[in-house]
Amino acid sequence: ALRSRSGRSIINGNWAIDRPGRYEGGGTMFTYRRPNEISSTAGESFLADGPTNEVLDVYMIHQQPNPGIHYEYIIPGDNVISPQLLAHRRPGEPLNGQLGMPESTSHEDEDLHRETDILTGQSAGTFPVIQPGRFPSHQPENQVPAMQPPRQNREHNWKQVGKTECTTTCGKGSQYPIFHCVNRVTHEEVPESYCDSSTKPIPEEEACNLFPCPAFWDIGEWSECSKTCGLGMQHRQILCRQIYANRTLTVQQYRCHHLEKPETTSTCQLKICSEWQIRTEWTSCSVPCGVGQRTRDVKCVSNLGDVVDDEECNMKLRPNDIENCDMGPCAKSWFLTEWSDRCSAECGDGIRTRSVVCMTNHVSSLPLEGCGNNRPSETTPCNNGPCAGKVEWFAGGWTQCSTECGSGTQQREVICVRKTEGNFDVLNPYECSYLEKPPSQQSCYLKPCGSKWFHTEWSTCSKSCEGGFRVREVRCLSDDMAASAQCDAQLKPEEKEPCNTQDCIPEIDENCKDKYYNCNVVVQARLCVYTYYKTACCASCTRVANRQSGFLGRR
Repeated sequence: ALRSRSGRSIINGNWAIDRPGRYEGGGTMFTYRRPNEISSTAGESFLADGPTNEVLDVYMIHQQPNPGIHYEYIIPGDNVISPQLLAHRRPGEPLNGQLGMPESTSHEDEDLHRETDILTGQSAGTFPVIQPGRFPSHQPENQVPAMQPPRQNREHNWKQVGKTECTTTCGKGSQYPIFHCVNRVTHEEVPESYCDSSTKPIPEEEACNLFPCPAFWDIGEWSECSKTCGLGMQHRQILCRQIYANRTLTVQQYRCHHLEKPETTSTCQLKICSEWQIRTEWTSCSVPCGVGQRTRDVKCVSNLGDVVDDEECNMKLRPNDIENCDMGPCAKSWFLTEWSDRCSAECGDGIRTRSVVCMTNHVSSLPLEGCGNNRPSETTPCNNGPCAGKVEWFAGGWTQCSTECGSGTQQREVICVRKTEGNFDVLNPYECSYLEKPPSQQSCYLKPCGSKWFHTEWSTCSKSCEGGFRVREVRCLSDDMAASAQCDAQLKPEEKEPCNTQDCIPEIDENCKDKYYNCNVVVQARLCVYTYYKTACCASCTRVANRQSGFLGRR
């Protein structure tokens, strides 16, 4: 994790893990890389071109043995060489962490690169390494040096005849001098046994090919895809690197300008995302009346058409597979048809009829169950005017059936009459009592009715004045009193109508008066709820109560 000294988190702060990407902090832009932990053993890394303008702290939490932190940084400098080191400098030897460059070498490497390992706490390239035999050691005064054979008595001696091949072609390699035994006079090589092995010079390492190797792009591994399915993004780290002294160093990117920089981001797609499919239509409501539920089948289907776990699809886009449904109120009321249009008698007294049925829970009960004993009448009287006749039982023709369909009744007039010339006089029935009286009523059935509209009685008006409304329930029923959808919608009776549209006239009570002049204070203090104040300030408290009830009624 990366955090500033001021406490502001830059990467992986507040115990939250950030995605790989670019994050601003410390006056520069950090590229955060986290390789796939399954396919890569590389660790996490931060990379910034710099420079930073404040101190930044790096934090690490680990549950396994500490793997350590490796970091590199670049310090711009003028490559100043200490004069004290020049006196002891040998060709190709580092000075103050810097390699002496040939005069013909360009100064493009003027940036000094340093590299430090936290685990060892040592800085590479800070001080020159003094190798054995490089400088003469100081001997104590009381020690006598080993006697060497006189040089003039030697016929053969050791001679440098060349050097080994440089270990690298660039970036500072190493090579060693080659010594052979030769004749002092002819300089011809002879077997090494001719020379004293104790006097053979020890080959010392010498630097070679000091010019830097060409910079190159160091390409990291791709990060894991940002999405488990569908089109996502993945990132990788691209660094400009250069090899020097067997160490690979990070350098500024302009040194790789001669090379085409690889892409740092790429699209990726692990697989095609699954999608939601609605397999069935909505089921019927779970209840015949009231509020119930209905369902449908919703599945997560892969791009191959297979049903997979719901987690494979986006749960936020899942269609509903259950919802509420309202089938209307469950009524326990008498349902009536309209009165028949025709009177049972063409003249005199007759009747008109209608159908009456008790509906409980959508025709699930028998007649009269749950509706009480106040069954509405199925007949009502009607009169089409007086009739004429003669002295005898006179039976008129049967009227039309009281209903156009279904079971009904037919009526006919049976009277005792006395026939006169051209006229009939109606007599009292007892005048014809000795005669058998014909029936005056019979049942009839023309045809099945099909579906008809039934409705309940009107409810009580919602308000006593200033306009309210009343409602009734209307249903379409077939001949067997089952719910039907075959009724003519244009003939459907109204289910709601206005009522009591007259203005409200408050009742004036002569005994309701204010006994005090400051009853407005009682109203403002809301003391009208107490019996004493309600009586003492009757008029004021009553006006407030009427205003409140009127406001609630209008709502």
